[in-house]
Amino acid sequence: MTQEFLTSVFGWMAVLNIAVLLFTTLMILLLQDWIAGIHGKMFQMERPAVKRAYFRYLANYKILTLIFCITPWLALKLA
Repeated sequence: MTQEFLTSVFGWMAVLNIAVLLFTTLMILLLQDWIAGIHGKMFQMERPAVKRAYFRYLANYKILTLIFCITPWLALKLA
């Protein structure tokens, strides 16, 4: 595998993960009450707990995207 190929793979992987993160964030913001009600019933959680879980999910997804997609892509671009 060449450096150009790996750079391309990590670049597209970062783009796809950022798109998923943005889509998920928008859906949670736009449909917050409705989706929190559904998830609250599914997992027997109160709405404030569901909203905290959403925040943790988005934070963890963002950190993982940064560590496993953007950082390797940036390192390959700078090399």
